[in-house]
Amino acid sequence: MKKEEWFNYKKLTSEQLDAFRENGFLIIKEIVKPAGLIQMQEECMLAWNNEKESFDPDKSWLQNSLLVNIHHHAPTVCDYYFEGPLVDIASQIIGPNIKGATSQLTFKMKGNTKPFGWHQDNGYGELEPYNALTTLTALDDTDRGNGCLWLIPGSHKQGQIRVNQNEEQKKSQSEIIVDTDEGLAVPMEMKAGDTLIFNCWMLHKSDGNYSNNRDRRVLFLRYADADAVEVYNGNKPRLGRLLKGNTRFEEVKAFESDL
Repeated sequence: MKKEEWFNYKKLTSEQLDAFRENGFLIIKEIVKPAGLIQMQEECMLAWNNEKESFDPDKSWLQNSLLVNIHHHAPTVCDYYFEGPLVDIASQIIGPNIKGATSQLTFKMKGNTKPFGWHQDNGYGELEPYNALTTLTALDDTDRGNGCLWLIPGSHKQGQIRVNQNEEQKKSQSEIIVDTDEGLAVPMEMKAGDTLIFNCWMLHKSDGNYSNNRDRRVLFLRYADADAVEVYNGNKPRLGRLLKGNTRFEEVKAFESDL
């Protein structure tokens, strides 16, 4: 029963699905219940304090703000990622065969005023078929004061934007910044427990956290077709836990099957 105590199991209405296809994004309110929110906040902070250090302006975004594979460190996040309401929602958008593609805690601490420029998530990790779904679940209230996400509605209709990076840039994990019309941007303000979902081609950015007393913690969970491959890696299968349906890749069937 615990999962029902922690999460609100919802499915998207036909109107919501139409809005998602047209605009490329959707905010789902109160998908995490207060009890689940407290549990995930506590587990994420314990993991962060064990793995990370305080903010350093000379460090990279990855060092300062991301804890990858957060589901390895936080059992409730693992339940949410693998068995929570987002799995069925992802299936409504992607199709019957679903795997987890990415999990990370994005922690923009108060005083971390570094912005993260305009990009597509499929620009950093190009997956094919091009229907991967990004989900951002707010662990704190997130608004313009503490560095919320901004996106450009409908920008997913441009498709994959090709960005040239040499090997040195890739190894250094340098940012991929896309030129766009910022006048079209809309802030994605959310309450803790809400989730923003968007298309893999959605153009988005986040500003720095200029708040003196509020952090901005977000769970970044990405879902993909169970047969999705990494275009940038010789079309090798993207490894991720098979969550629903079937896959033609034995390595995906086996990946994290013991978790």
